[in-house]
Amino acid sequence: MNYSYNWAFRLLTLFLIIGAFNITNAQNLKGVVTDNSGALLENVGIFNQTSGQHSHSNLSGLFSLPTSQINDSIYFSNLGYKTFVLVVNQYHLDEGVEVVLDESSINLDQVVVVSKVDAMSRIVNVDIQNDPVKSSQEILRKVPGLLIGQHAGGGKAEQIFLRGFDIDHGTDVAISVDGMPVNMVSHAHGQGYADLHFVIPETIDNINFGKGPYYADKGDFNTAGFVDLNLKKSIDKSMVSYETGQFNTNRFVGLFNILESSKSDAYIASELYLTDGPFDSPQNFNRINILGRYHYKDIGKEELTLTASHFQSKWDASGQIPQRAIDQGIIGRFGAIDDTEGGQTSRSNIMMNHTKFLGDDQFLKTRAFVSSYDFELFSNFTFFLEDPENGDQIRQYEDRTIMGAETVFEQIDIAVGTDDRFKYSAGLGFRHDNVDDVSLAHTLNRKIVLEQYAFGDIDETNIYSFINGEYKTGNWTFNPSVRLDYFKFDYENKLSETYDNKSESKTIVSPKLNTIYSVNRNWQMFLKTGLGFHSNDARVVTANEGREVLPKAYGVDLGTIIKPTDKMVINATLWGLLLDQEFVYVGDAGIVEPSGKTRRLGVEVGGRYQILDWLYLYSDVNYTYARSTEEPDGEDYIPLAPDFMAVGGLSISDLGNFSGNLNYRYLGDRAANEDNSIVAEGYFVTDLNLNYSIKNWTVGVIVENLLDTQWNETQFATESRLFNETASVEEIHFTPGTPFYLRGKVSVRF
Repeated sequence: MNYSYNWAFRLLTLFLIIGAFNITNAQNLKGVVTDNSGALLENVGIFNQTSGQHSHSNLSGLFSLPTSQINDSIYFSNLGYKTFVLVVNQYHLDEGVEVVLDESSINLDQVVVVSKVDAMSRIVNVDIQNDPVKSSQEILRKVPGLLIGQHAGGGKAEQIFLRGFDIDHGTDVAISVDGMPVNMVSHAHGQGYADLHFVIPETIDNINFGKGPYYADKGDFNTAGFVDLNLKKSIDKSMVSYETGQFNTNRFVGLFNILESSKSDAYIASELYLTDGPFDSPQNFNRINILGRYHYKDIGKEELTLTASHFQSKWDASGQIPQRAIDQGIIGRFGAIDDTEGGQTSRSNIMMNHTKFLGDDQFLKTRAFVSSYDFELFSNFTFFLEDPENGDQIRQYEDRTIMGAETVFEQIDIAVGTDDRFKYSAGLGFRHDNVDDVSLAHTLNRKIVLEQYAFGDIDETNIYSFINGEYKTGNWTFNPSVRLDYFKFDYENKLSETYDNKSESKTIVSPKLNTIYSVNRNWQMFLKTGLGFHSNDARVVTANEGREVLPKAYGVDLGTIIKPTDKMVINATLWGLLLDQEFVYVGDAGIVEPSGKTRRLGVEVGGRYQILDWLYLYSDVNYTYARSTEEPDGEDYIPLAPDFMAVGGLSISDLGNFSGNLNYRYLGDRAANEDNSIVAEGYFVTDLNLNYSIKNWTVGVIVENLLDTQWNETQFATESRLFNETASVEEIHFTPGTPFYLRGKVSVRF
């Protein structure tokens, strides 16, 4: 640990020395980028075809490109705009330049392979713009190589699969919305529980993501990767949409502009979603969302976004069913052993994001949030195994308040010598969770509490800081960074007859180093290395007296992104991830399970091809070898760890008045237990949507599971006993995937 602190101190000192070494004698091309209306454009990719230097426009639309000379060709690229090429002359160098980009339909031509550690996010945003998210369940599927599954009536957070992880509901992927964390620490159901149903899909602007533990501004749960959803700061037009279909499904969405001025915008969005689902026992599912957002921007001075939202949901569920019950004719595929499962949850959020412009190249970014959250879930996984008379139904409950804040200082475009550039950011923040009445109880018919297994209060605080540098020299980009996290865990056991409060604290240092080599504006290679971690439940931490409760993840990625033609992008990555010993709190049983050290090795390959201006094709394929390192061969499988996954699709846009998408997802067979004697079956599912637009009206058809595939959405190897059995059986228990599911949609913009 002392070595890590010394290493971090030396890295911090190096950053400060380089930052202070500000030599400004290099000749720069400076200017501003706007659209045709005069609106300033942020994050426009700027590339000098002659020298290989590249940059981006900042929040004020301003840019600076070093070592530019007369007759250099400068490319300006941004999604939704035609790529503009500027040939530099002496006037541009002396007086600067104003670049105006013309709007255009989304096209792969507009993507430049920039030297950023999250470069794939910019490329995948082409997928998102060509195929907008149509439901909250689809949000995470937009990340290449990430699949999800639902197994509790549509109201519970989805199960996540990524990079050989069955992440459960978020244990090894850090998820946030405009910087506000979604993962719940020390949650009643499971560590890292991430419920994104409070996001209205139509309000999503883009998705930023990264795989592996290589990002200093991402802390807890960032092992397999991170996903950050960015919501629209403003909307062009108001919109009302109605969707209806099979299984008594109805969905209403409204987005309304309530303020438009030269500096300020505000809108309100709302969603109501009702469905019974395909199950024999109706889900009686309902969800309501409402969001209000205010955006203020004083160019060159400050930018402010205020957001308030409320979400609540309630549902019934048929749960996970055993295959033998179907084989014996007791129930059908969409039946239930215990149809009294279900739950309810709500979340209210207030968010503030503020950027202060301290100069052309300096920014101070601050965000703060407060969330009020509650959760109640009734489940029955083993039926009559533990209680042959009343059944094994359990209730999980919590009432939580989350608050946090973060401030980041950014200094960009520091000249080092003649040609080189350096920038850095330094941040400080905290998150505090106050969780009351966290409980696990044995219940009957969602009404009677038979026994209280666990009951207590949790207070958990995470204070962190990080510093992130980026040094560009020639075609090379070096990105060293380090993060420091401090955790304080408190748990009061309210089942104890005497006052029983336990407290532990822990600190962890996470260094990272990413290296990118840009062969040219259409080809980069990268090597990413770093340490990450995920925290454990406060009940585990205090029970284990603080030992081994922040298990580290050691990651490395070696890969490339290449754009062989203006119409095609190909990416490939070889990666590895090692996890230390970890102890996991199993919320369904109220026990602590050690899982041991694990090793994952994988390969990812993806491709995107703009076949025609209106026709777009994409596909991502992932293979992972995941094993426990402390078990003998043949008994070292990691249950439910996916080894082969593939996703892809075909999109049409602006084909006359038509647009649409045909998508597929594939998950291969995988081991459901440690010796692979029980196998979770894979599946291949396709979805289709078609839209016809005329003036401000759009009519659409959405089909999930177009080929009516019989598939199991989530599967577990579970030991259970049915009411007519004298002995228990361990086998696959599953939630059946949605059959052919047709919905119609009509929307109007005004």
